[in-house]
Amino acid sequence: MTALANAHGAINLSQGFPDFDVSADLIRKVHEHMCAGRNQYAPMQGVPVLREKIAEKVYRLYQAEYDPDSEITITSGATEAIFDAISAVVHPGDEVIVFEPAYDSYVPAIRLCTGIPVFIKLHHPDYHINWDEVADVVNSKTRLIILNSPHNPTGSVLTEKDIAALIAIVRNTDILILSDEVYEHIIFDGEVHESMCRHPELFQRSFVVCSFGKMVHATGWKIGYCLAPKTLSQEFLKIHQYVTFASNTPVQYALADYISVQEAYSGLSAFYQDKRDFFRALISRSQFKILPCRGSYFQLLDYSNLSDEPDEAFAMRLTTEFGVAAIPPSVFYQDKVDHRVLRFCFAKTSQTLEAAAERLCSIRYL
Repeated sequence: MTALANAHGAINLSQGFPDFDVSADLIRKVHEHMCAGRNQYAPMQGVPVLREKIAEKVYRLYQAEYDPDSEITITSGATEAIFDAISAVVHPGDEVIVFEPAYDSYVPAIRLCTGIPVFIKLHHPDYHINWDEVADVVNSKTRLIILNSPHNPTGSVLTEKDIAALIAIVRNTDILILSDEVYEHIIFDGEVHESMCRHPELFQRSFVVCSFGKMVHATGWKIGYCLAPKTLSQEFLKIHQYVTFASNTPVQYALADYISVQEAYSGLSAFYQDKRDFFRALISRSQFKILPCRGSYFQLLDYSNLSDEPDEAFAMRLTTEFGVAAIPPSVFYQDKVDHRVLRFCFAKTSQTLEAAAERLCSIRYL
């Protein structure tokens, strides 16, 4: 969709990246560390000071203690961490529960390990989990449950009730959890991010994957990290060692400096809630129906008042004829479920959102 947007000069609300600048202070810190000669390989697990700062942040937020020497690994983006975690524990014939719509890197990694994805659909329109459906598919072959909250592409989030249901399902089993929490700091309306780190019964069986790209608006730097108990981290490192070995050294040092200041991430929810509310207010004049968005920087809009086309066809026409690019969520389902909604990224400047909304509001039934 980005390529199509570029070809047609469309406003790109499809791919999830900000169109505003990274902090000048953070860029200056990267330059300082480059000039200080920190340009060679980092340790495989990541530079020690960054791991220490992550441990402090996680304890501050979730009261969870991770040993920075043995339970935190810096990766080349969250997608690498997801791949490493799956590859570390999924073996031939193992079943992995995946909630759809699902971020597109999960299933290829499972299949590469000759695991078996077991699909459970989130329930439209609020995209909640029916935990009875989860309990029905759990069996002796279930190795891993993959969770994503706040969720891409739907903007749903896990609640206390979800956590209680999850704990009941995995208790007295060997099931592991991979928790994709890259939007952990982008959650709205006073809700609490229910990280696996918070809950002792889940902490001990979880890989928790996070992203600096989402935190500091620098998706192109591709720096993520994985939190996991020592025994899981040891298996994780066996994969990480041969995938990327180490990630960008001066950027790691700069991030360690940057996240020492709590304000580097504490204001993200309010920052993006303002953008969500601004975009939704602009769109309220349109024929689109606005679905709930409780976290992440994605908004789903129902276009059934405008067209009965499949979402892929409508997304293409929206880009080529009306100049706004969005993502059709059917691509996040293995059987192409289509609810006649599109995903729009609102991690954009006010000017970008206003220009896109003006075009979207001009559309009538096609």
